[in-house]
Parts: sequence; structure tokens; C-alpha cells
Amino acid sequence: MSRLENVAAQFDLNGHIIKLKPYGSGNINRTFLLSTDSAPPEKTILQRINPEVFKHPRQIMENMVVITRHMAAQLGAPGNEDTMWQVPRIIPTRSGETCFIDQDGYFWRAMSFIDNTVSFDTVRDEDQARKAGQALGLFHRLTGNLDPKRLHDTLPGLHHTPDYLVYYDHIATNFHGLHPQRRTGICKSPFEGGQGDVEIAEFCTGFIEGNREMAGVLENASHEGRLVVRTIHGDPKISNILFDKEQGSPVSLVDLDTVKPGLLLYDIGDFLRSTCNPAGEEATDPETVIFDRNFCRAALQGYFTCLGDLLSENDISLIFDSIRLIAFELGLRFFTDFLAGNIYFRAEHESHNLRRAVGQFKLAESISQQETEIQSLIATLLK
Repeated sequence: MSRLENVAAQFDLNGHIIKLKPYGSGNINRTFLLSTDSAPPEKTILQRINPEVFKHPRQIMENMVVITRHMAAQLGAPGNEDTMWQVPRIIPTRSGETCFIDQDGYFWRAMSFIDNTVSFDTVRDEDQARKAGQALGLFHRLTGNLDPKRLHDTLPGLHHTPDYLVYYDHIATNFHGLHPQRRTGICKSPFEGGQGDVEIAEFCTGFIEGNREMAGVLENASHEGRLVVRTIHGDPKISNILFDKEQGSPVSLVDLDTVKPGLLLYDIGDFLRSTCNPAGEEATDPETVIFDRNFCRAALQGYFTCLGDLLSENDISLIFDSIRLIAFELGLRFFTDFLAGNIYFRAEHESHNLRRAVGQFKLAESISQQETEIQSLIATLLK
């Protein structure tokens, strides 16, 4: 029995393991899909929690217990009886624990696999964007009455862009591997000539320097009391939404590690910057990265339809800022991780996070260029 099979055997599974293989495209945890010979056959998600990212795995599991039980209860409430939404079920270990610690100290957990579903790294069309919006709207509605004080903040500082900027300044100041003129101000786009890492890093540095003022827009509003802390998903990108294979309807919003107290606008901004970028986070040519307003209109239509009345006027007034902010923030995080040696986001090669960073900065640039149009479509949808 392999070490991986030995880990899987620690969980209270039905039947014997007949297949175990890597699954998904996540950047943080190691994920596997296992199948057993039970009748009917069952599939299970097995994950090793990344200790470099999540310092307190038990708190993650406590949050998952709270959020999954709450959503399951809400699905049985009046008005939700016909909802197709499914909630992942935590599978305990044979000793009744929510996770297993292996001989190297790694934390593992198992969850039910939501079958007959599919996920996407990019949105296919406006109809899918609308359905993705429905998924986030329904998640926020189901968790809207969950007291965020019941949840641990498993990733302190997540989406706190000013802190990411401080960390970037620290890493960049002590980094000596790029051209000495890398911090000379705004740079033109380096992609047309196929330049290398030095020129691309100069572009990233220049973009950060030219957009520092946007970093505090949501945190400042929160400190001023204009935004309320609620329960958020924390990472509602398009690839974390499951769709029914046959009907295409949204079925679940998975990857609940980042569920925590926070601002709904962080979720909205992250969702839209992901959904409305047809090229995706892994775009090989950053010049193809754009923010698609038609996708944005459809996604917000779906979101508002399922949400209810959770958003305040202050939330609504800052939707545009949240979209641009999260694209900038993710680019900043990717670029900082590149400079730090790719210690946070999983990278396939040395420059992977640099390429991801520049894609997000191009997306933020596209969002800024369309500010008037995006603000107008938001106002129109809310009339």
C-alpha cells in the first residue's frame, strides 16, 4: 500500500479503494479523487492542506463544520425546497476526527464528491456567466444570516490589500535579481516584442507604483463604518463553482477553506474579475486579457436575482472599485510571490507567477479603461 493509499484508508469510507488519482487545478492544496467498490460506487475528495498557507488546519475544519451545517439547514427552510444546491459533506476519520495527521505532520481531510458536475477555468458565454452569478448570489443568501463571529479568520489579512503592498515593498527592497532600473516608474507594455522576465518585471513594478492609491479603498470604507463584516467565501473564482453536467445549472460553490468574516465586496470583486476574463488566470499572452462587460452584465444579473436585499447602498457604490481592486491585488500577490521565490502559489516553472501577475495587471488596466461603462451597467441593473 502506498503512503497516499494509507492516508485514504484512515477515513471512514464505504468499500475498498479501487482508484486514486490527482484532481483539479488548485494553486494551494494537493487534491485527489478516490473511488471505492461500494454499491453504488462512491467518489471522495481527498486533500492535503497546505501548511505554508493555512497555519491552523483545525480551525479550517471547524469553519467547514459550521458553514456546511448552516447551509444544509437553510436549504430546508421555506423558499429553498426546490433548490438544486448541494453542500459538501465532511467524511470523518475512522476515529471520528475531521482530519488525519500523517507521519510528516501534514493534515489531510476527506469530503463527499459532488457527482455529475463540471467546473471551468474560464466562462464560455453570457448564459454561463449568469448562472455563475446565481451561484454566488445563492451562497451569500444561504450564509447571510450566519453570524461571522462564529467563524475563525483562518487567513488573517486575506484581501487586505494595504498589507499585501507593505509585504511587496519589503520583498522588492531586498530583491536584487532584476535590472537595477526596475523601479523607475510607469512602463509601457513589454509584450509586443516578446521580451523576457526583466522587462515584464519592470512593467509589473511600474504598474504597482502607478496604482498604489487604490489599495485602501475597501479597508478605508470599512474603518469608516460604511461597510459591514459578513460571512464570505473568500475565493469565489469561476473554477470553484460546480455546474450540473446536463442542465448547466449551478450546483455548489466549493473550496471552503477561505470562508471567514469579511466584506461581501471582496467576494463580488474576486468573482467578477475571474468570471469576466475570458482569457483566464493562466493566459499565455497577456495582450489577450480583457474585462468582458457583457459577461459582467450577465453575471451581475444572476447575482442580484438570487441574492435578496443583502447589499447596502455603500456596497453598491463600491462594486466597480472592488472589481478593479481584486485584479490589482491578485497581480500584486502573484508578483510578490515570484520575487519571493514562489513560496505561496504553486508554480510550474520559475516565471509562472510573474506571467500570472502581468495577466492580472492587464485585467486591472482593462477594468480602469471601462470605468464609465461598468458603472453605468451596474446602475442600470439596479433600477
